[in-house]
Amino acid sequence: MELADRNTAIMIISASYRTDIPAFYAKWFENRFRAGFARVVNPYGGADSVVPLRDTVDGFVFWTRNATPFADALAMVRDAGIPFVVSHTVLGYPRALDRSVVETKRAVAEIGRLSAVYGPASVVWRYDPVVFSSLTPASFHLDNFGRLAQSLAGIVDECVVSFATIYKKTARNMDAAARAEDFVWSDPDWPEKRRLALHLKTLAAEAGIKLTACSQDVGLPLAACVDARRLEDVARHWGQPRSITAKVKGNRPDCRCHESRDIGTYDTCPHGCAYCYAVGSRTLAKRRHAMHDPADEYLFPPARRPEIETLLV
Repeated sequence: MELADRNTAIMIISASYRTDIPAFYAKWFENRFRAGFARVVNPYGGADSVVPLRDTVDGFVFWTRNATPFADALAMVRDAGIPFVVSHTVLGYPRALDRSVVETKRAVAEIGRLSAVYGPASVVWRYDPVVFSSLTPASFHLDNFGRLAQSLAGIVDECVVSFATIYKKTARNMDAAARAEDFVWSDPDWPEKRRLALHLKTLAAEAGIKLTACSQDVGLPLAACVDARRLEDVARHWGQPRSITAKVKGNRPDCRCHESRDIGTYDTCPHGCAYCYAVGSRTLAKRRHAMHDPADEYLFPPARRPEIETLLV
């Protein structure tokens, strides 16, 4: 298989909304970046692809709960002169919902470090998803978000928010967590979500932070989570201005993202967040992470799937 799109339009690489590459797969990314490409399984059953990671790449968006293990990888990308944005989620939820994410103060400190080293445009805070439960009612979010916003004042200029989308696997995992941790959860109607979103907008503004919404009409400006203009701002801050011609091509209604290629694999993030849309089975995700080979061209090769699924029966 030859490198796809080597001689075509420059692209933005997403790494990744399917898994947390910075937290768990830093060495794999470093190896693939040096090689200049990664092989990616099509999650919808189509042909696998080979995605360039250096030539023809105009920027990266890295999605994470913990960027600290990714420090060397970010330095490599910066040294190559390719702008990036770190989309860093910090929620401050109870452990019943966020089983094993990095402690909130450490995450805030890491965002501060990224902003100081790579520029304020290089990191965006995500308060996403907003989960309604007996542990995290609307009043919790108002207090919690307000504290987080003040701790990130002057460090980030944008926060992206969204309300949990309850897929079948999400409901199943939330129900299991609720039984194990003795809480109840709900999915309120949209008017209630919009009311909370407007209160969060006020709290964000008090901290000098613009609040945007990811693919949801909740009375906020719509977010471009993959944002060519922000990547241009990062490049300009680095003294390497460039024009990125990627078109807006959202993945769903109300998505304002620019076109990108994602290199992640579903069911590979072992964080264990109860509400995660990218993990159908925590056991499968943990087993795949344990079997991951950082030297492989795939994050998790399709040839290993029958083997691991047999182990899980």
